[in-house]
Amino acid sequence: MSRPETEKIIGIDLGTTNSAAAVMEAGRPVVIPSAEGQTAAGKMFPSVVAFTKDGQMIVGEPAIRQAATNPEGTIREVKRKMGTADYKVRIYGKEYTPQQISAFILQKIKRDTETFLGRPVKKAVITVPAHFNDNQRQATKDAGEIAGFQVERIINEPTAACLAYGLDKGDKEMKIMVFSFGGGTHDVTLMEFGGGVFQVLATSGDTQTGGADIDNAIVEHLLTEFQRQTGINLRNDSAAMTRLKEAAEKAKIELSSLLTTDIDLPFIASDSSGTKNLHVTLTRAKLEDLAGPIVRRVEAPIRRTLQDAKLEPNAVDRIILIGGQTRMPLVRKFVEDIVGKQAERGVDPMECVAVGAAIQGAVLAGEVKDILLLDVTPLSLGVETLGGVATKIL
Repeated sequence: MSRPETEKIIGIDLGTTNSAAAVMEAGRPVVIPSAEGQTAAGKMFPSVVAFTKDGQMIVGEPAIRQAATNPEGTIREVKRKMGTADYKVRIYGKEYTPQQISAFILQKIKRDTETFLGRPVKKAVITVPAHFNDNQRQATKDAGEIAGFQVERIINEPTAACLAYGLDKGDKEMKIMVFSFGGGTHDVTLMEFGGGVFQVLATSGDTQTGGADIDNAIVEHLLTEFQRQTGINLRNDSAAMTRLKEAAEKAKIELSSLLTTDIDLPFIASDSSGTKNLHVTLTRAKLEDLAGPIVRRVEAPIRRTLQDAKLEPNAVDRIILIGGQTRMPLVRKFVEDIVGKQAERGVDPMECVAVGAAIQGAVLAGEVKDILLLDVTPLSLGVETLGGVATKIL
């Protein structure tokens, strides 16, 4: 008689800009393809939810495609608002919490995974930025439960990346710096790995700095150039702003491998003399000039993490970069210059968080053994005594 099949626990990277899931199949983690096929982010799909005027809900790549004609019904980057108690999105007379919007993204992941595996999926491990506080972590767990998942564990994104990295390198002891720079957040985590055990030494970060800020800097540059050329201010035109945001992100991605790119947006505005087209040539040098102040913000968390772990930069054995923004040459060089060594090239920065979460799911399901995860909270713990005085314990 054949043994009953172990119930799968999938790993989910619920990202600010893009999301993905992975599952352990035949002993190897496999990234679940989105139903719409490959996107600019590979097998990931955009973390975008849209509502049409007739009440239809759209998630992922189709939501991005209709955003220019329905900007008021399109929601992006809701992860930045997770855990904000009184924040609600109001669309066409209805209100939604960040947890509900995130749940719509997670429901798409659930549907895509069930289609891929050919059977129902109930359990998941979901990742969060290392610097998320308790409210943000609880909001993520709530979103999973609204989507119909039994959330087995919430783990830190850098921890998940280390699981993806360490699975095949179990015989080496090393200190690893995981630098995460995604669409909406960035954090730095120092981990010690040896004997199949991962231990977080220190973590620091910023939940309000990410690649979207670089996109916004490019948009501001395009707005200024267009106004200089035509005298027209597009800032209050929501459809034009949506098109500019999409073009800015596309140009930023292209300039990771090219030195120059053209941004062409025909019929973006009109005045008494007729329609106006936007044409701007953006160079990598100009992009780095615009992105520089944002990228420099990541230095303080790197220094703080090294200080908290009581390590010098030369004590770091490996650097792992995660998040789409780390594909930008400026970001990679900035981190490498601070630490004084090259970052690893063998880890896909876009997929490794979902892969690591799938490995953790397989550990919890009993599919993978010989890995033990010791994590630390990035926040202080304490007690509040009479009179409202808080005493820090850890």
